[in-house]
Amino acid sequence: MNMQAMMAQARKLQKEIEKTTSEINETTFKYENESILVECLGTNEIKKIEIKNSSILDDKEMLEDIILVAVNDVINQVSKTKEVKLGKYTNGLGGLF
Repeated sequence: MNMQAMMAQARKLQKEIEKTTSEINETTFKYENESILVECLGTNEIKKIEIKNSSILDDKEMLEDIILVAVNDVINQVSKTKEVKLGKYTNGLGGLF
């Protein structure tokens, strides 16, 4: 493979990575149960926390636990999505991306 073909392939790969990254960043990930709704963008920015069950406001410790679980869940969803969708580009590159 000549150098020009390699560079063209690298540019194509870079554009695919950028497009996939942009799609992930614009995706809203959600955690929801009967008590809470948490929404997070693919950039790990929390966009919304909604308390759906006001009775949990009376139990500070329970509310803190519910928020902790919800936030960790959406962040984990983002990480797994990045791993799956971007992993096909970065596998074998030793963490260069």
